[in-house]
Amino acid sequence: MGVVELRQDFGADDLRWFATRAKDASQARHLLALAAVLDGMNRAEAARVGGMGRQTLRDWAHRFNQHGPDGLIDVKSPGRRPRLSDEQKLVLKGLVEAGPAPETDGVVRWRCVDLKRVVRERFGIDLSEVSLGRVLKQLGFSRISARPQHPKQAPEAIAAFKKTSPLRWRKS
Repeated sequence: MGVVELRQDFGADDLRWFATRAKDASQARHLLALAAVLDGMNRAEAARVGGMGRQTLRDWAHRFNQHGPDGLIDVKSPGRRPRLSDEQKLVLKGLVEAGPAPETDGVVRWRCVDLKRVVRERFGIDLSEVSLGRVLKQLGFSRISARPQHPKQAPEAIAAFKKTSPLRWRKS
């Protein structure tokens, strides 16, 4: 078992002091494992103190040597880059807010399957309906949509129908 070389500007007591003040539990474990190394424990025993393997302890030792105690905080990976850019999302938001044009879009209300087709045609990106639903949710849209209106619907006819309808059909 090889020796883990650590920078000398921090002692074992310093690392324990940092561990007691660490807000991240993983950072505290890493600091305590490295303090055990500075106390003279071999790599296997020190790794057990930190609840990790020997190779993992070695990797954390390298990060500690480069970045000090703050380098022992787990940094979340940023993940995969979104398929739609911010500009494309704004265009999509405008499309949804404006609603479809029945003549050109062939639908009277947007569904994810319809928007999927539009995104593929406009941006050349093939998103799944589930992914598109997530994007719409991020943009502030809910799954509930307004009831579609026929383009030739007359508001006067609706009002006349409501006035002549029997009382039991009216909402109170």
